[in-house]
Amino acid sequence: MQENGLRPKGQGLEVYGIKNANRINWNLTPSELIEEALANNEGSLTDTGALMCDTGEFTGRAPKDRFVVKDDKTADTVWWGEINFPISPENFDKIYDKLVKHLEGKNLYVRDAFAGADANYRLNLRVINTQAWHNLFCYNMFLRPKKEELEDFNPTFTIINAPDFKADPANDGTRQENFAIINFTRNLIIIGGTGYAGEMKKGIFSVLNYTLPKYHNVLSMHCSANVGEQGDTAIFFGLSGTGKTTLSADPKRGLIGDDEHGWTDNSIFNFEGGCYAKAIDLTRENEPQIFDAIRYGAIVENTRYHDGTRTVDYENTTVTENTRTAYPIHFIDNAVSPSTGTIPKNIFFLTCDAYGVLPPISRLNKGQAMYHFISGYTAKVAGTEAGITEPQTAFSACFGAPFLPLHPTEYAEMLGKKMTENNVNIWLVNTGWSGGPYGIGSRMSLRHTRALITAALEGALDSVEYESHEIFGLEMPKSCPEVPAEILNPRNTWENKEDYDAKASHLASEFIKNFEKYADFANEEILSGAPKPSVTA
Repeated sequence: MQENGLRPKGQGLEVYGIKNANRINWNLTPSELIEEALANNEGSLTDTGALMCDTGEFTGRAPKDRFVVKDDKTADTVWWGEINFPISPENFDKIYDKLVKHLEGKNLYVRDAFAGADANYRLNLRVINTQAWHNLFCYNMFLRPKKEELEDFNPTFTIINAPDFKADPANDGTRQENFAIINFTRNLIIIGGTGYAGEMKKGIFSVLNYTLPKYHNVLSMHCSANVGEQGDTAIFFGLSGTGKTTLSADPKRGLIGDDEHGWTDNSIFNFEGGCYAKAIDLTRENEPQIFDAIRYGAIVENTRYHDGTRTVDYENTTVTENTRTAYPIHFIDNAVSPSTGTIPKNIFFLTCDAYGVLPPISRLNKGQAMYHFISGYTAKVAGTEAGITEPQTAFSACFGAPFLPLHPTEYAEMLGKKMTENNVNIWLVNTGWSGGPYGIGSRMSLRHTRALITAALEGALDSVEYESHEIFGLEMPKSCPEVPAEILNPRNTWENKEDYDAKASHLASEFIKNFEKYADFANEEILSGAPKPSVTA
């Protein structure tokens, strides 16, 4: 069995039961991995030098095929249900043994990495891949140890990923042939039947979402974070389409990270060493930092070229609308190193409210912050679908429900505790509609939204007068620099006030309906943050 690259001292892959591999490639450089990927026909180089690869049948995560081993450790701690599907230890072992046997005779790519920029809470991660480009993805996305740190590297969690290995649903306890399974007792993630690289990234995020709050009193968060020139940290939560990437990418502030962070007793730290950004409709004009980061060493997934060129056509949705790019965070000019920051002074919950109900910005008390955190609201518009103009509500607990092994109230209570201990401002920012719902009103001005966030960051909203929203109870500023006062209370922007009241009550009712599944676990303070629909709604 041939071995290449920088292998740490100590045990090799035999500790996992992996024997008789053809060649084991340890911690190859990006250039070496790109050469391997090209030789294996895993992808091609774009005209900017990025590696273009396809993920195969699955162009996104498969949340219904994600399992957690239910055993003595997890039976009473994991939030079982629509997010975390149980699988028995016996079925895990059965799949694992077949997977390891499947690796015989193959070329394997092994990556040793860190997850967590704070060394006190760092996860030592080993990833074993059958595809070179997947190993490059892990190089880009996780933190990269120095050469001397690799010499005595000892993994505490391991991913084994073989896209061409498929489970037998009839005998293995899976739903389909593809699977991603987390075993918290054996400290393993196994992935098969899917080439979507994001399963690895989100698998480790799920692991940290379990271990950090449960064992270390660290709040794990699905958010972006940046830091100002004075060292003030800000955090941005938001579902897809709310403007999280755009609003956190401020040239005047350093980027700590764009997706996953932990909040300790005295700091914020990024879990990752890279960015995994959407590439659909990407242009240098709308996202210059991301556009320019797609160069040699970066990856683009499921994209296509303009005919007769190696220039990526970012508008092409032939494969999927979920085209992606993965690159190291230092490909972004204003990324801070190490990826850590002070305790945040301001937290922003971003929502694209297509109903036109929520204020452009509002300040939340502790109960409201915990309630809206658990709710994780935004609204989506069908857009191009003929005949559909009504918004559709979307809720995702803690703005990242698919990755939460614990009950959402546990994360919310931690947020409330840290909010009180550190005197943090939490703001709800509506980047959606004003003056009416989608189809009648207009989209919030990005210039005004940026001015509102800047005012919050600079303390300009600390001393202004506020008024309370009658249904949601949110505190709305009556004035803000560089923002017209008449748009700050959304009811004032509607021509028909009764229509606004009815729509606001309807949205409040949707919040309450969504929250029913959490109510039995929520304390009184969380419940106090609920909106109060009018009796005439």
